[in-house]
Amino acid sequence: TCFSKLSPNTSRLYITSQNYVRRFIKKEYNRTDYYLQELDYSFVLRFDNFLRLTKSNTHKGNLQHNAVMKHIQRLKKMVSLAHRLEWINKNPFLNFKSTLEPRERTFLSAENFKKIETIELNSNRLVRVRDLFIFSCYTGISYGDLVLLKPDNLTIGVNGKLWIITRRMKNGNSVKVPLLKKAIAILDKYKNDKACEITQTLLPKISNQKVNQYLKEIAELCEIHQDVTFHLARHTFATTVALSNGMPIETVSKILGHKKLSTTQIYAKVVERKLGDDMDYLERKIERVEASNPGAL
Repeated sequence: TCFSKLSPNTSRLYITSQNYVRRFIKKEYNRTDYYLQELDYSFVLRFDNFLRLTKSNTHKGNLQHNAVMKHIQRLKKMVSLAHRLEWINKNPFLNFKSTLEPRERTFLSAENFKKIETIELNSNRLVRVRDLFIFSCYTGISYGDLVLLKPDNLTIGVNGKLWIITRRMKNGNSVKVPLLKKAIAILDKYKNDKACEITQTLLPKISNQKVNQYLKEIAELCEIHQDVTFHLARHTFATTVALSNGMPIETVSKILGHKKLSTTQIYAKVVERKLGDDMDYLERKIERVEASNPGAL
């Protein structure tokens, strides 16, 4: 019943965490189950240690700190619910502090973004994936929400132009995106697409795994030495397309469907860092000019 209230993607994450708990109980206690009444602070600490020594399914090496914290947070939510329901007398997580380390938001530079947008592609599968990626770069819409967009999500906004109105699958927040001309051009391209007609979606539905696989091919063709995944498009919209071109952070936050402005401010810090780097570059250039031609500036 708890899972029925969650989005499919969130439910999948809870099931993954549940499987880790099962593996932990089997390895640590040689049992297939563990009673709620037996839970204590020691159990939490041991589970934390177990996760940190567990191999990751998505990259080389063990689970990273934030991944460990996410699994513990999901278990904590379930145990806290049991405590509120008075199934247990005390909450073993009471004194456990779960902290997430701030992650650097990676994005495409304007140069690399333009490379992907303009490169000639001879493969139809790569073209379709590139279109999805570029559409996300111009709208900030995530992969999970983008592939679910239907004609009903299109409307005429208060400015008399085409908008997309939807809800984020991740948190249910309303998302309203006024469409740029380049995003509209991509939608127009797939108006009579047979695959889209079958799925009744605005854009082709391609699995996340295939999308990321093909994006790596495109990145290689563009000679981009960066791990290009679909989620990079959302970050690129926030930084390279929006904030770097003067869009107010409050507007960016609304378009991205963030619950808190502080979430969007992570991108602002990235842009500020780029401003600093650009100023350092300008200073070095001025010094070179003055060195070669004193009094030029």
